[in-house]
Amino acid sequence: MEPKLTHLCYCLLLFLPLLSQSAIAKPSPTSSSSPNPSNSINFIVSSCRTTRYTTLCIKCLAPFAGKIRHNENRLAQTALAVTLFRVQSTTVYVAKLTRVSGIKRREYLAVKDCIENLGDGLEMLAQSMRELKQVGRSRRGQDEFLWRLSNVETWVSAALTDETTCLDGFDGKAMDGEVKSAIRRRVVHVARVTSNALALVNRFAARHKP
Repeated sequence: MEPKLTHLCYCLLLFLPLLSQSAIAKPSPTSSSSPNPSNSINFIVSSCRTTRYTTLCIKCLAPFAGKIRHNENRLAQTALAVTLFRVQSTTVYVAKLTRVSGIKRREYLAVKDCIENLGDGLEMLAQSMRELKQVGRSRRGQDEFLWRLSNVETWVSAALTDETTCLDGFDGKAMDGEVKSAIRRRVVHVARVTSNALALVNRFAARHKP
């Protein structure tokens, strides 16, 4: 499983420019010509009300209000960038648990399966970000625009499924313990962040479908 994780970290490096352009950067100072920051925050709050975990959504996106402004595509891109960053961080954290002293074989195998699921989800999210950036550059009309949006919806949904599947290997009281609790906290969090990102992508798509 280590080669798989190394490959994922390498893939993330390839997407760092994408992350920095979309969201994972310090918000730039607001200039006098910039829109009212409170209006940008209000846009985020209003958009996050369509998500299942509204407070978490606002907390994740509010720092990037100056970049998002009132742009729905940029809002969805930022949500995906934040999600990708957190899933990658969780994947690295979970991988370290394979080296916990005293870990049981069943726990070890469940952790390895979880890493693989998170890795698959990470790749789906990276692919979704790349596709969503192309949505705004589409020059072939509405059909291609909607096709790319449909791809993004499908891939983010698949990533969410991968994340929740990660916990399947820990079902049953026999698996209860510190390893399960540590992974569950992290995975539940990233699943909620991913769920919010999917809701914002769906909202963006719904506003542009006939």
